[in-house]
Parts: sequence; C-alpha cells; structure tokens
Amino acid sequence: MTADEFRELALNLKGATESAHMRHPDFRAHGRIFATLGYPDEGFGMVKLTPQDQRHFVETHPQGFVPVKGAWGLQGCTNVRLAAVQPDSLALALEIAWQQSAAPSPVKKVKKQARKS
Repeated sequence: MTADEFRELALNLKGATESAHMRHPDFRAHGRIFATLGYPDEGFGMVKLTPQDQRHFVETHPQGFVPVKGAWGLQGCTNVRLAAVQPDSLALALEIAWQQSAAPSPVKKVKKQARKS
C-alpha cells in the first residue's frame, strides 16, 4: 500500500475531502477528520476508530494496525503501517472511520441537550 493508494481509498468515500493538519494530509467528511497520512512518518497513515473497532483491527491484522501512542490511541486513533496493511482491511477501516465522522460527538449531544433544558 502506498500513500497515494491510501489517499485514493479515503477520497473515494462520499463527501471526503483532503486538507492538512499539523503539516500532514488529513481526510475529512461531515466536517471532521477521519484519517491522516504521514504521522509519525511517511510510512504511516491513521484512522480514527472506536476503541472497540481499534481492538478488532489490531487483533486481526497486527502487522497493519497499531494503536497511536498516548491518549489519542486510547480513544481509538489507530496507526496504519502502509507497507504491511492489506487493501481490503484498510478500505474497511476507512469506511468505519468515515461512518464515525458522521455520528455526533458525545460532547455536542450533551451541549444540545443542555440548551433544550
């Protein structure tokens, strides 16, 4: 898998756009980042999964997926080793991350509920 192939898979998702964040490419949908490229280095991508989805990908594809270090990783951010990931596994992980980008964040739900009260 190359960075360009990662990019193509991400941008094939409905409404996905490429932007930049912290000097590396990111992919957004529904106004939210669902994947990035180039962190921690050019050999990696990242997908934002739930902790449960992250656990599944890390357990079933340990060569391709590894939790991001620190708090982001505990929240589900998952590094993708481009040289080792299988295209079908990455496509599924990107699809799940893209779907999660459409879900309202728990913080926004709480703020909306507070305004209604």
